[in-house]
Amino acid sequence: MSRQCELLDLARSTLYYKPVAVDPYELHLMNLIDQQFTATPFYGIRRMSAWLRTQGEVVNHKRVARLMRQMGIEAIYPRPKTSHPGDNVRRYPYLLKGLVIDAPNLVWSTDITYLRLPGGFIYLVAVMDWFSRYVLSWEVSNTMDIHFCLSALESALQQGQPQIFNSDQGSQFTSEAFTSYLERRNIRISQDGKGRAFDNIFVERLWRSVKYEEVYIKDYSTVAVAIQSLGKYFEFYNHQRLHQALNYQVPAAVHFRQ
Repeated sequence: MSRQCELLDLARSTLYYKPVAVDPYELHLMNLIDQQFTATPFYGIRRMSAWLRTQGEVVNHKRVARLMRQMGIEAIYPRPKTSHPGDNVRRYPYLLKGLVIDAPNLVWSTDITYLRLPGGFIYLVAVMDWFSRYVLSWEVSNTMDIHFCLSALESALQQGQPQIFNSDQGSQFTSEAFTSYLERRNIRISQDGKGRAFDNIFVERLWRSVKYEEVYIKDYSTVAVAIQSLGKYFEFYNHQRLHQALNYQVPAAVHFRQ
């Protein structure tokens, strides 16, 4: 089994993963939050709490804050710094403001999103080229650790190399292991301002497409089903889905100049 995982570039923990039982009501709340956040990513904790009450769910903002933190999501809007990376984490500036991105492999970016399952949830990370919207790589994991993010990065770098790599300030992307991997290849690192998810807007739009066009329709039953279905979707996204922003071309055609 270890050799099969190695050949498939799949973490063994993902292969053997069985969704950990989650309180059904909490899972219900998380699914509501996920779907509403995808529609209104500017909803913060208190507004999300108020919206849940309009749906007949009597919850306080502390519970909603805990669930949103567990899901790895936060509202998109400027606000004061209320959380900080670890003391030993090196901070990088946001390099994309005013930058003209007119060719593939100038800027890549990455992000993590939450995916629901009947008995729990998993996380999805992707690496995307900003100019072409081409998804270079993706991975899923049952935890928010760094390993599946590094695996996605390694897979993407097998296909080329950007001048700038952009991410948010999540612990996975500010870790020494992740940033040093980029620096050894002389790739400039750009990080979103704290609380400014619009700085990584193209990946946010990708997540919206993935969820509305794939995840919510399929409602995956297992991790294996999720991996198989996501693989088909990203193939469709890269090679068949027409993008208005690309003058109705597909990402692969723009990325590879076909």
